[in-house]
Amino acid sequence: MESTSYWLVFFTTVFVINISPGPDVIYIVSRTIAQGRKVGIASSLGIWSGALVHVAAAALGLSAVLAASATAFAIVKYIGAAYLVYLGIRSLMSDGETFNMHESTEDKTTVWKAFRQGVLVDILNPKVAIFFMAFLPQFIRPELGHHSAQIAVLGFLVILVAVPIEFFFVITADRTTSFFRKNRRCSFWLERISGSILVSLGIRLAFTENSNA
Repeated sequence: MESTSYWLVFFTTVFVINISPGPDVIYIVSRTIAQGRKVGIASSLGIWSGALVHVAAAALGLSAVLAASATAFAIVKYIGAAYLVYLGIRSLMSDGETFNMHESTEDKTTVWKAFRQGVLVDILNPKVAIFFMAFLPQFIRPELGHHSAQIAVLGFLVILVAVPIEFFFVITADRTTSFFRKNRRCSFWLERISGSILVSLGIRLAFTENSNA
């Protein structure tokens, strides 16, 4: 019964965290709105891969260094913010034809680029590292030992719960906006909206304070 309660609390908390419209969800949805399902899914895969890096860092204790060092936190934060602003400006400068609804030989490159961007966006967000460092230890069970292994498993489960939730967001955003992306003028403005969101996320990250330092 105790084990059941433990997992119920853990998965309920993780579900609520994942379904909340945080920076990762906003980023994925904005890319989907502007560029379609493939780019949205690739961005999601990138975000999850970046999160796995943070989980590994938390398990190894590296996230504690980032949380304790104001300088390290600021460096990662500003690089991440600059990267988001850069992506946003590229979208703002797009003519609306960068991603069309038709298959082309460039699709694979586009998807791979979206994946890489997602990885960098998540890795360069120090708040994600600190989240895993602060959240996962609360669910460590001392009687089981191997704290690093427990953190790794729990972190993987957090990401696993995010998969269907973020897929749902991607599919919903894609179906809602697919009609508008087929129209060049609408596509133009969808790129502007996406770019504005990315720039806003970058500015928001730049002004984020490290409450753990």
